[in-house]
Amino acid sequence: MSQRRGVFSRIGGFLEGLRRFLINTVFLLFLIALGFALFSKGPTLPERFALELNLRGLVVDQLSPADPLSELVEGEALAETRLQDAIDAIDRASGDERVQLLQLSLGELEHIGMSKTSELAAAIARFKATGKPVLAISDAYDQDSYLLASHADEVYLDPMGGVVLEGFAVYRNYFKAALDKLAVDFHVFRVGEFKSAMEPFMRDSMSEEAREANRSWLGSLWTDYRERILVNRGLSEEAFDHYVNHIDQVMAEHEGNFSEAAHLSGLVDQVVSQRQWLGMMRAKVGSDADGDYNRVGFREYLSLSDAPLETTTDSVGVLVAQGVIADGEVSDGIGGDSFSELVRRAREDDSIKSVVLRIDSGGGSAFASEQIRQELLELKQSGKPLVVSMGSAAASGGYWIAANADEIWATPATITGSIGIFGAFPTVHRSLEKMGINTDGVGTTAVAGGLRPDRPLNPIVKRAMQSGIEHGYRQFLEIVAEGRDMHPEQVDKLAQGRVWTGSDARQMGLVDQLGGLEDAIASAASLAGMTDYRKVWVEPQLPPLQALVSHFLEQSGLGSRISLPQWWSPIGQLGKHLQAMSDPRGHYAYCVECTAP
Repeated sequence: MSQRRGVFSRIGGFLEGLRRFLINTVFLLFLIALGFALFSKGPTLPERFALELNLRGLVVDQLSPADPLSELVEGEALAETRLQDAIDAIDRASGDERVQLLQLSLGELEHIGMSKTSELAAAIARFKATGKPVLAISDAYDQDSYLLASHADEVYLDPMGGVVLEGFAVYRNYFKAALDKLAVDFHVFRVGEFKSAMEPFMRDSMSEEAREANRSWLGSLWTDYRERILVNRGLSEEAFDHYVNHIDQVMAEHEGNFSEAAHLSGLVDQVVSQRQWLGMMRAKVGSDADGDYNRVGFREYLSLSDAPLETTTDSVGVLVAQGVIADGEVSDGIGGDSFSELVRRAREDDSIKSVVLRIDSGGGSAFASEQIRQELLELKQSGKPLVVSMGSAAASGGYWIAANADEIWATPATITGSIGIFGAFPTVHRSLEKMGINTDGVGTTAVAGGLRPDRPLNPIVKRAMQSGIEHGYRQFLEIVAEGRDMHPEQVDKLAQGRVWTGSDARQMGLVDQLGGLEDAIASAASLAGMTDYRKVWVEPQLPPLQALVSHFLEQSGLGSRISLPQWWSPIGQLGKHLQAMSDPRGHYAYCVECTAP
């Protein structure tokens, strides 16, 4: 056995040494490439070209943190596109005479959502106002990418593709019957008629209250989506509704030719092959040395073109709160400690005169949400205006941290509200008993051992936990009432865990104005009395080497080309959500269904 272990140990040592050698070799090659990039003459922009908005993966407000060297070596970077980079590139290209047109390449776009689409569409509209055309091209369009494509002057589709439109829906798995079979008791504590986050553990179907609430906000978003398509494409309501609701008839009318069905229904302007597209684009912007047409990706364009000169040091600080709110130091999400540190940095930076808090979160830990809110109150007390810009979602804990801002901005498609709180505790004593495992013992008080999952939940503890949840809900109402200048009773009528769209929230007083991040930044500058200012993104600081590699990958575009398999996405999201369930009191202000369409 000792000889066998020695062989395995030597093999393991060899493999580990080989791994280190390969990583060091790749890193050495990276340093050589970086040296060439720094000391050699870099690429230049053509005299005339198409700016290609080649959106890849998920469009986000802030790129997920990762080890860029591992990404370079192992090729496991999650494909993401930063929304602000796309907007900055479009705005810069609007005044650049070399840019002949804007090309929306949407074949690799996984998700952008209605809210971010509206903000990107505003930049596209500014570009179109200069008289330059905007063209959209993709192998196929899903509902998400098609909304963005509809803002183009012309929409092109591959002959093998199609346009898939199906409407919005909320469907969830329900586990009550399975839990009963496993003899697992799931004790749920909540306040709010519409707080349905824990329904899957309590029922085998959606409650009527949840059905009513979901139907309301989904219907509002679908009406908005439908109206945008009708206006952008000049379609009639009858034609659009027929395509969506009777796609079987549409396909039969065109003998199963999906691209022809989309074209003749008015959803796309032309069906073109890749060769036809290449010839058309060569005629518009000319050819390069490789026979391709002159085009520059927006990331490369940002690195090669000149940014507008900044004439002032006074700035609006932008903080991005994206992901699940969790306790402590969090690298991928919103950590109570780590995000509070960013708020303190913004407060202590004398060049930052006002702050915009950009929120894209369905909430999470109530403890961490309150920790962040207290830090934001400190920022306000320092005299710096605080403006919130709601992105795709700012619900539950996301609204908790927004409530006390001087102004709250949202897009019409933002998902917000869900003002409620819940807790949960599973017990498995019945399941263990079925396997012949029993739990017994003694305690010194009436509640000793009351939170063991292998025992029935102590009724005293159960009543205490429900009281704590009810207190947390009242606290939530008071926070919103104070921030929105309402009575708690008024807030309660809008709360109960119910979800609202940005448009509805504006009418109810939960939101001040409708608009995107740029609107919120302009308002924050105005509140601070600034007319000449710059934007400063207050972000977590990377170690020097990691920052250097990350910058190189960002400039070269290598860091966003490879995505994880699609089947991993829901598993990874579930893992993130479970990891975030670390509130010290077990209280969560979290909206499970607040995934923006």
